Amino acid sequence: MSDQDPFLEHRRLLFATAYRMLGTVTDAEDILQDAWLKWNDTDQTAVTHPKAYLVRTVTNLSLNRLTSARATRESYVGPWLPEPVLTSPDIAEDTESADTVSTAMLVVLETLTPVERAVFLLREVFGYTHAEIAEALDRPESSVRQIAHRAKNHVQARRPRFDTDKAARAQVTARFMAACAGGDLNALMDLLAPDVTCWSDGGGVVTAARRPLHGPDHVARWVLGVLAKPSSAGFELSAADINGELGALASFAGNPGAAFTFDLVDGHIQNLRFQVNPGKLAGLYQGTDLLG
Repeated sequence: MSDQDPFLEHRRLLFATAYRMLGTVTDAEDILQDAWLKWNDTDQTAVTHPKAYLVRTVTNLSLNRLTSARATRESYVGPWLPEPVLTSPDIAEDTESADTVSTAMLVVLETLTPVERAVFLLREVFGYTHAEIAEALDRPESSVRQIAHRAKNHVQARRPRFDTDKAARAQVTARFMAACAGGDLNALMDLLAPDVTCWSDGGGVVTAARRPLHGPDHVARWVLGVLAKPSSAGFELSAADINGELGALASFAGNPGAAFTFDLVDGHIQNLRFQVNPGKLAGLYQGTDLLG
């Protein structure tokens, strides 16, 4: 038996649970702080299964936070995108794990109700039984089974289909960065799918499109236009593992200032996501071990 505090022992799992529930590093860290306080106020000798107890605590705290956050996100300025997190290459090698934390998946999870999201993650990502989830959420098992079935079908219907060839992704990423750095409109357009869509999240704080952009010409001109602005002077692009997938990181004076993530379909960029909200870049500063 480990002598380590169970909270510290399972901290990365708890963060991974909260992050997938909420899609933000800041909120996930807040949830862990609240969970730690609850854990320390608990008679730990009476807890038979600390790991299950802690996951249940984090899940329910996240449910409460997500329920209130949804109202805030409805009034968000422009498209809302999850906070990007730098991840280790180990996660990218595990295709199933990488998919569950990808930006594309987190966007799909936003379309679930808070309870559906919790049930889906506990069942499909963390492998809990329906009975265990029912106990964690204090709901009848029959209800949990129905929610799990509905949520799984919802996610499967909306989950993007994209290429998983890592060599192809590395090549496209390199070409994307070269085209952006060189301001090469034609080279960038060649990389974009005919039906490409670009979402940019500036949160009303920095320059970003208030609505999704469609089509290679429109998307390419907008991206290069943003990078050509005086406020973007001196930016440096580098490849980085972001949310389990290779993407591009734009740095200004050595500090992360934007993250590009995308879905690759038939060798072309299908969905391009551009996170530039300064308040949502904390996960780009905190190393590569947040999600294990």
